[in-house]
Amino acid sequence: MPFFLRFKNTLLCFSLVLVACAQKSKKQVSIEKTEELPTQKAVVVGANRTAAYLPLLQNKTVALVANQTSTIFTASEHTHLVDSLRSLGITIKSVFAPEHGFRGKADAGELVKDGTDTQTGLPIVSLYGKNKKPKAEQLEGVDVVVFDIQDVGVRFYTYIATLQLVMEACTEAKIPIVLLDRPNPNAHYVDGPTMQAEHSSFLGMQEIPLVYGMTIGEYAQMINDEGWLENGLKADLTVIPLKHYTRDVPYSLPIRPSPNLPNDTAITLYPSLGLFEGTNINAGRGTALQFQRYGASFLDSTVFGFKYIPQPNFGSKYPKEEGKICYGEDLSAHGGMDSVSLKWLIKAYQNCTDKSRFFKTESFTKHAGTERLQQQLEAGLSEAEIKATWQDDLEAFKKIRKKYLRY
Repeated sequence: MPFFLRFKNTLLCFSLVLVACAQKSKKQVSIEKTEELPTQKAVVVGANRTAAYLPLLQNKTVALVANQTSTIFTASEHTHLVDSLRSLGITIKSVFAPEHGFRGKADAGELVKDGTDTQTGLPIVSLYGKNKKPKAEQLEGVDVVVFDIQDVGVRFYTYIATLQLVMEACTEAKIPIVLLDRPNPNAHYVDGPTMQAEHSSFLGMQEIPLVYGMTIGEYAQMINDEGWLENGLKADLTVIPLKHYTRDVPYSLPIRPSPNLPNDTAITLYPSLGLFEGTNINAGRGTALQFQRYGASFLDSTVFGFKYIPQPNFGSKYPKEEGKICYGEDLSAHGGMDSVSLKWLIKAYQNCTDKSRFFKTESFTKHAGTERLQQQLEAGLSEAEIKATWQDDLEAFKKIRKKYLRY
C-alpha cells in the first residue's frame, strides 16, 4: 500500500479514537468542567462548582430555595440549577420561592401563592405568601436543602430574611443546608444606619448596617456562628465558596435579581434610592429606569427640571404617582457608589411642597431600621452630621464582620 494511503488510514483511525473518547467522557465534562469559563480567572459562582456539592446530594431527596438567578453559567449559555440537578440524576421534591416568586416576575411586596411550575412540573412553595418560613410538613421527606439566590447586599432586600428563616426551619427539622455562594455587587463597602432591635421586621431581622459588605455565604456563616437563629440553634451549614472572586473588583450581575433592579446602575444606587421606598416619592418604579431616578408631583418644579410619568409595567402594577407628572432627578448616567448617599433624600425633602406628604413613617422606619433617620431629616441635619452618628455602630459591626470574610 502506498505510503500516503497508510498515513491517511492511520489518521482516520486516530480521529475515530478521539471521537469515541470524547463521547465516553461527555457526562464527566458536564460535571467537572462547569468551573471553566471563557475568561481566565473569571469569577466562578458556587452553583458552577458542581463537583464540590454533588456528593452531598447524591441518593438524597432535595428541596431547593431558588429563583430565576439560580443558574450555572458556561461559555455560551446558562442552565437553571433545577435543570442541571435533574439532568445529573438528583431527586428534587420541591422548590421554595422567595419574594418575586420562582421566575422573579411578581411585584415587590406582592403575595406569591403556592403552585406548580409549568416548565418543570415541580411543586412551588411560596416563602412570600401565607408563610415566610418553611413549615415542618413542607420539609417532610427532604434530606437536604440547597439555597441558591443572588443577593445585592442591602439589609431591606428580603432574600437574607428568607435565608435566616430557611436556616431556622432546616435546623428545627434536623436537615442540612447547602448554600451556593454568589458575589455581592455591593460587597466593597459597609455603610448606612444600623438597625435597632426593636424595629426588626422582614425588611431587617438583625442589627446590621444598611449595606453590610458580605456575600450571602459569608452572611449565612455570620448568622450561624453569632447565634442569631431562634432559640440559639445552629444549622448544619455547608457553604460552597466562589473561586477567583474579590470584593474589590466590580461584578456585573448577568440576570436581574428582581424585577425592579434591571442593571448595574440600579443595583449600585439601590442602597441610597431604596430609602425612598419608605416615602411617597417614586423611585423610578413604573418606568424603564427603576432606582435610577426619583420624583413626585409634589416636589418643587422650579428646583427639579427633570420630569416623567410613572405607568404600570413589569415589576410595578401600581407605581407611586401613577399617571402624574413627577418632578425630580435622572441618575441613569451615575457611576458606581462606595457609600450610602443621603443627598437625594435630603434634597427631595427640603424641596417638597407639602412635607406632610413625604414620609410613610412606619415603612420608612422599617427601611432605615431606626426612627432616628427620619427625625434627623426633619430636623434639617446635613448628610455629614447624620453620617457621623452611624460611625460607632459601623465600626462595631466591622469587627464582627471581619471574622467571616472569605474573599
